[in-house]
Amino acid sequence: MRLTLRRFTTRRDVLYTAAAFVGGLLMLAVHGYTTWDRSFAPPVAWRVLPLAGLCVGMLFRRTAPVTGLVISSVANLADVLMGPSLGSAVVYTDALYAASVYGPRRLTPWLLRLAVGASLLAAVVLGVLSGDVRLAVVIGAVAGTTWVSPVLTGMIVVEHGDKARAEHQRAEQMARLAELDRRTAVNAERARMARELHDVIANHLSAVALHSSAVLKVPDLDRAGIERAMEVIRENSVQGLAEMRRMIGLLREGDDAAPDAAASPRLAGLDRLVAHTARSDLSAALRVEGSAPELPAAVELAAFRIVQESLTNALKHAGPGRAEVLLEYRPDRVVVTVDSPLGRDGPRLPGSGAGLIGMRERASVLAGDFAAGPAGDRWRVHAELPVEPDGRGRT
Repeated sequence: MRLTLRRFTTRRDVLYTAAAFVGGLLMLAVHGYTTWDRSFAPPVAWRVLPLAGLCVGMLFRRTAPVTGLVISSVANLADVLMGPSLGSAVVYTDALYAASVYGPRRLTPWLLRLAVGASLLAAVVLGVLSGDVRLAVVIGAVAGTTWVSPVLTGMIVVEHGDKARAEHQRAEQMARLAELDRRTAVNAERARMARELHDVIANHLSAVALHSSAVLKVPDLDRAGIERAMEVIRENSVQGLAEMRRMIGLLREGDDAAPDAAASPRLAGLDRLVAHTARSDLSAALRVEGSAPELPAAVELAAFRIVQESLTNALKHAGPGRAEVLLEYRPDRVVVTVDSPLGRDGPRLPGSGAGLIGMRERASVLAGDFAAGPAGDRWRVHAELPVEPDGRGRT
């Protein structure tokens, strides 16, 4: 029974129908109706039938509004022919309203035209039959209020509902866009942190691993060689810890402590970085051309990290010989070139390939150019970073 009820009507409409039927009976009981001719006065019991028909149509106001409107229109026509009653007129206004709100959208304009036409027709016919213009005006006004107003009200309600849904969809789209922006920002920050962590850890730990391996694998290494290796290990360990402390300080929110300036990498410290980049069969040298201007912090950090990662890769993969670092200060950009011998026997330490990706991303963020690859018997890393980024960089 419950499934059948839900299929044809709703519990709320059943309650509305019951209330409407009781209200219509009360209006009939207090003579809330009129007759066209005193010689023909249908019994009150007859008027219950159109009221009942209107209430039956009201049961379908949500589930089948067009069907409900057809049933209500037939019943309302019977009520009008006997003499309009106030209760039946009110119930019929609900049928028109429900058809406008819950019915097909294409039905509403036609329903409005029919309501307006029926109102004008009723006014004209009654005006002609009675010969009283004032009666025609009154009848037209009453018919317009009863038939046209519910349709207009339904159209307004539908329009406001459409606007509310459109605003809701727009708000959902804005929320989705905001979430996408947040995720993009988080991913960009994670990528930046990954680049920093890779460059900070890989360079120093690679030097530590290479020199500690040399101490362990070379049995006849003299005291001076051991001291040099241990000095490099100690220097890289201290520098790695300093840079890790700097990064932790940047990641902490609300920390009022000033950052450790000594731990911030600068191009002025490249000579020290190059001096400590060495293997038993590989050395490194730095050459600087041009005068160093006041560089933006982002450009200086990116150039330093590119040199650092290039030297780290040279320690891992380069063959015997010498790695050459060229730092050029041009009027509009900083140019970094790192040349190292190509390795012949495979990498000395395993690599993940994240170094080249990180260097390329650093240059791209600053709208710079980056290239890496073989150049004869050398491996060349070349980066050009604008001194004043123009915002064309990608994240």
